[in-house]
Amino acid sequence: MSNAESAEREALLTYLAGVDVNAPIVAYPAHTNVEEGKRLRGDLPGTFTKNLLLKDKKGNLFFITAHEDSDIDLKTLHTRIDARGRLGFASVDTMTERLHVTPGTATPLALFHDTEQTITLVVDERLQNAEQVNFHPMTHTESIGLTWAEFTTFATTSGHEPVIVTMAVTEQEPS
Repeated sequence: MSNAESAEREALLTYLAGVDVNAPIVAYPAHTNVEEGKRLRGDLPGTFTKNLLLKDKKGNLFFITAHEDSDIDLKTLHTRIDARGRLGFASVDTMTERLHVTPGTATPLALFHDTEQTITLVVDERLQNAEQVNFHPMTHTESIGLTWAEFTTFATTSGHEPVIVTMAVTEQEPS
């Protein structure tokens, strides 16, 4: 973990403690995509996510948190979240400047940096039923597991009430 990731991780943990969310952090093997993460994590408990920072044609930002097996259809998602035109990926610079993360470490927990609440949090409805939802705590070498109640506490206190949507889902066959 780099010094910058370590500092961001500590800032996140301080924020979470301040809103009475004290979830355990566990080591998570470094990986570059969801499929590699599935192979490397072994039997870590909980539901894992994929996370994207997207923008619409007007430059509005949307942080998408979905079940790791969800097929996120960027051609139609904008119609379900009140985006202005089709969605595309936000730049790495935008992700770094606004959320203090880079691709591979994207996490909705980075929204504590969006103090002006200009990024809309969009969450896959499947996550509501999970006993534990796992995210990166500002680094891709660890995982933090939150209950749905803890996640919504975080989201609400950071000013990011989740917009819950149905995403097209493709179930992956166990290997």
